[in-house]
Amino acid sequence: MAKLYFRYGTMNSGKSIEVLRVAHNYEEQGKKALLLTSVVDDRFGVGKVVSRIGMQKNALVVDDKLDMVELAKTEQPNCILVDEAQFLSKEQVAQLIVIVDDLNIPVIAYGLRADFMGQLFEGSNALIAAADTIEEIKTVCWYCDKKAIMNMRCKDGEPIFHGEQIQIGGNESYVPVCRKCYASKRKSSLNA
Repeated sequence: MAKLYFRYGTMNSGKSIEVLRVAHNYEEQGKKALLLTSVVDDRFGVGKVVSRIGMQKNALVVDDKLDMVELAKTEQPNCILVDEAQFLSKEQVAQLIVIVDDLNIPVIAYGLRADFMGQLFEGSNALIAAADTIEEIKTVCWYCDKKAIMNMRCKDGEPIFHGEQIQIGGNESYVPVCRKCYASKRKSSLNA
């Protein structure tokens, strides 16, 4: 029986390298892994899954027009891997559920749990509610040795705590932090 997996982590926790690793493992065994990524993340070009360590692979783009259920029926993959799953809509997560439950194809979705203000993304919220298995991909805080659970947005190296929910960026814009360091930096910015 197929399952829907949601594997989440902060920025810089290795989610994309994990997607690429799992895709490689399927392909090395002669199996078909369908790799999908959000149209929203265009840091390295639309339709690319890119790890910070330099590995990359082309992927199909998930946008409002893509019918993932029909795609799965046509392609008949052994597995579907989704990078940047936080950007999915509730309706797109519902399509993934149909793929798992009706087509018996496992889906592994990777993404951020929450934004830089600690608010769940729509896709993450829907995946947390519906996934058979939820797994954390861990990394360490930028400022101390605790586990990072928050994404802190920075501008010119300084933490910021306001703005639009979605701002595409990498290490120049976000650092993974623990809750204590996040709270400390937030308090400092309010007192400045």
